[in-house]
Amino acid sequence: MSDFQNPVAGFGVTFKAMFKKRLTEQYPEVKKPTAPRFHGRHQLNRHPDGLEKCVGCELCAWACPADAIYVEGADNTDEERYSPGERYGRVYQINYLRCILCGLCVEACPTRALTMTNEYELADRTRESLIYTKEELLAGLEEGMVDSPHAIYPGMDEQDYYRGLVTEAAPGTQRQVAVSKGEVPPGGAAPVAGDEELRQKGVQS
Repeated sequence: MSDFQNPVAGFGVTFKAMFKKRLTEQYPEVKKPTAPRFHGRHQLNRHPDGLEKCVGCELCAWACPADAIYVEGADNTDEERYSPGERYGRVYQINYLRCILCGLCVEACPTRALTMTNEYELADRTRESLIYTKEELLAGLEEGMVDSPHAIYPGMDEQDYYRGLVTEAAPGTQRQVAVSKGEVPPGGAAPVAGDEELRQKGVQS
């Protein structure tokens, strides 16, 4: 008897579903809103004056169970400052071929530099395009911000930034020359081939 009941029960599920109203999502013309805390594409956040929150500590990379995050930290200087602290994330990459969007990296970040957005359209045609770089992950500039690198707010220190005492860039703040990215100071000579590699090795040591 059981040999007869099993197929009947299976077909019963099928027949019940046949008469239910179908719910069809008209994607991509109509996109369904995600939940407020949906785990989507990552974002590297900035302080209100435009400096980066990432300090290059690599805790997010250590916490990632899929080994999808790669970080290289470097030291800030007075001539080229990207974050209020001593260090910043010089290289930041997330491999979305590996990422499982679990959010453990966000939990591990001590400065709230890394958060997750509601963006879920991550499909692409090549493997290279699914490795997001720092430039792609870094949040855009808002009103009152100056693009990094630039000097910290006068009279403030790193702790003041995390207390929320800095709400915008100081009047007259100018973007510094990013020599580490190959930018040349006005009227200056271009870096000699090999000098930049030696400088970066010195920063990392």
